[in-house]
Amino acid sequence: MSERIVLLHATHLAMQPIHQSFKAIWPEAELVNLLDDGLTIDRAREPELTRSMIQRFVRFGRYGYDMDADGILVTCSAFGPAIEQMAAAFPIPVLKPNEAMFRAALQKGTRIGMIATFAPAVKTMTNEFNEYVVSSGQDASLTTVVAENAMDYLKQGNIEAHNQRVAASAHTLENCDVIMLAQFSTSIAASAVGSAVSVPVLSAPDSAVALMKALVKNGKGGSLC
Repeated sequence: MSERIVLLHATHLAMQPIHQSFKAIWPEAELVNLLDDGLTIDRAREPELTRSMIQRFVRFGRYGYDMDADGILVTCSAFGPAIEQMAAAFPIPVLKPNEAMFRAALQKGTRIGMIATFAPAVKTMTNEFNEYVVSSGQDASLTTVVAENAMDYLKQGNIEAHNQRVAASAHTLENCDVIMLAQFSTSIAASAVGSAVSVPVLSAPDSAVALMKALVKNGKGGSLC
């Protein structure tokens, strides 16, 4: 029987990229999608990730775990502390969206750039990156830029404008060793960004699927951060 992977989505925009990655890397996995797009709406209204929002997201994850999940992959990067609570509570792999991408980035250099399209996620992702750097014993810095209005274009279905906006913001990161695309949905701009700069460009979905597959097959639970 195929392993069941529950995907927790806070926006429908992340669904297609992660499904494409599973199709390419782990097509045998049984995927279950749970979507609460109200999480993104409410998170955008709050300057900080509140306790009530964390508790709400953990309940969301608990529902996924109770579906006999073999692993849980969160596709939204704005809920790091809640994902950590889930990883500590559930005896199965629970992955933040960008754990695997952080690991790949540090293998390419110490000056790391990141392009985000959802500003509220920047603080939590920066904290997660810094924690990962400390835990790995490496020395690295992170420079982040927000591609303003890019996500609005994507919500409107204007993929070309989204990709152009993301690619345009990459020029400020040309001195970095590698550029990460913060949101799962931003991965559709990978080719455009790669054409705009001469440094490697990483997106989260492929890295996340490969790591989840390895953890589930090896019977390892918890988060790596």
